[in-house]
Amino acid sequence: MNSADPNACAQAWLDRLGRALAAGEAGRAAALFADPGYWRDILAFTWNLKTMAGKAAIVAMLDANLRRVGAREFKLSGDARDLGGQIEAMFMFATRQGRGRGVLRLAAGGAAVLLTTLDSLAGHEERAGPDRVSGVRHGAVRNRTTWLEDRERESAALGISAQPYALIVGAGQAGIALGARLRRLGVPTLIVEKNARPGDSWRNRYRTLVLHDPVWYDHLPFLPFPDDWPVFAPKDKMGDWLESYARIMELNIWHRAECRRARFDRASGEWEVEIDHNGERVVVRPRQLALCTGAYGPPRMPEIAGADAFGGDVMHSVSYRDGAAWKGRRCVVIGSNTSAHDVCADLWESGAGSVTMIQRSPSTVVTSETLLDVAFGPLYSEQAVASGITTDRADLIFASVPFALMADVHTELTGTMRERDGDLLERLRSAGFLLDFGCDGSGLVMKAFRTGGGYYIDVGCSELIASGEVAVRSGVEPVRFTPGRLELSDKSRIEADLAVFCTGYHSMRHTIGRLLSDEVAERVGHCWGYGSATPGDPGPWEGEMRNLWKPTAQDGLWLHGGNLHLSRFYSKFVALQIKARMEGIPTPVYGPPPNAVAAAA
Repeated sequence: MNSADPNACAQAWLDRLGRALAAGEAGRAAALFADPGYWRDILAFTWNLKTMAGKAAIVAMLDANLRRVGAREFKLSGDARDLGGQIEAMFMFATRQGRGRGVLRLAAGGAAVLLTTLDSLAGHEERAGPDRVSGVRHGAVRNRTTWLEDRERESAALGISAQPYALIVGAGQAGIALGARLRRLGVPTLIVEKNARPGDSWRNRYRTLVLHDPVWYDHLPFLPFPDDWPVFAPKDKMGDWLESYARIMELNIWHRAECRRARFDRASGEWEVEIDHNGERVVVRPRQLALCTGAYGPPRMPEIAGADAFGGDVMHSVSYRDGAAWKGRRCVVIGSNTSAHDVCADLWESGAGSVTMIQRSPSTVVTSETLLDVAFGPLYSEQAVASGITTDRADLIFASVPFALMADVHTELTGTMRERDGDLLERLRSAGFLLDFGCDGSGLVMKAFRTGGGYYIDVGCSELIASGEVAVRSGVEPVRFTPGRLELSDKSRIEADLAVFCTGYHSMRHTIGRLLSDEVAERVGHCWGYGSATPGDPGPWEGEMRNLWKPTAQDGLWLHGGNLHLSRFYSKFVALQIKARMEGIPTPVYGPPPNAVAAAA
């Protein structure tokens, strides 16, 4: 869309929207959208994560929520951008419940996309910037307590003599980010972590693990990485950062604390959570329970016959640390996605006698350099920062693309990346490696949102495969172990001293079933994907990630997880929902949580 003044064009549209909403005219507001148009809302109108596709869905949402919300004061935030066919503008607005931010993408026929998000709660804003606490009480005060004394008293009491309002299970990036958000909002929160230190979920992985996402994509809330932080952070450096962050943010964490079970008491509105804390049984009774144990559940370890007779070592990748013990020995790695490639590369670097990858199904491969340039570059890069695209701005722009449109966007980007990586991809095919780019060609990013796996961002192992340094056997499955060998589904056998299963993880539903009950896990339903009806992501269509970051079918249960980017961005909205409930603010959820209708039936 061409306009001599993108700012004026975008503000004029926002003014028309504001007048229609103020007049209570849902149809008039919906008429401002293109056909089809999308409105994605995060809490501001729906107290949910909800995407309305088309004018009828927009009218239905507004009819249900318009008068209650009282949206007003739609104003541009910064300059709009002419993207050559569309105008993209960021804006601020107000509602009765707080302040909001959003993104408008305006085409010739009206709004192609509108994103609205709740940014703060009226009367419960964060004490930050000009509203920060003073930190000192001037004058002579008898029996004054220090900051350290207050912190020690709070830490000793929480979970024992004083109950937290929110209990977070897991002190990885998701739990720590959510804990920091909740503390800023004044929500009494306790985090329980089964490991000895925050960040151990990173430290305890294999020796060579390094983030494959770039630094600009991975900042935590409130405290960005220093400007000399490496583009790709090593796991132990990341673990240390999480531990330091937790201390700086004054989070209350119980270490060596493992949840054994949790039960929700509907009469009292409280959870009863049994925790093994340093060998002592403790019962904690929070109102809200947030599982931040990772986006997935426990490791998926296939049962292969004959393991007792194998004579070698068999493990899941979660238990693999390094390849030093297998120098000069024969190693087999089952799987062909990120962990499998990393383990293969580490074994090769450690001097293993042979390394063979068993590729059971095709994988998507894109080189790190290409991914950074094509997919991350426009929003998360040094160049983006130099052009004024902050992390907050980039997050909103990224979130403004509905899942219904995202696959088309990434099909085009994937085509560009395949062309750039063409030589390497052809060499991988020649080596016997099976490639795919999603059933619809939408590639790595959509696989991540649909199933959480099926890809590898190449940081070196693909060259080992292409050059024959790491052998690959594709299209076969492990069938049984025999002494010193692994038999495959094509009747062939591979001699091996070590077998590492990089076979992924079960759904988060397994964690829910173990901690709560199978009944609750069934009621909650799927915990990833958005209902694209593609392999691994069954329908029906949800248009939003199932059960993540929003109300579930179980009262008081929240699921928060994902990579550093998702943990950073969505932790704000999980925290706002919990804070609203603590303060007794009405939170009528528009649209039932996933699986709620089926469960009720």
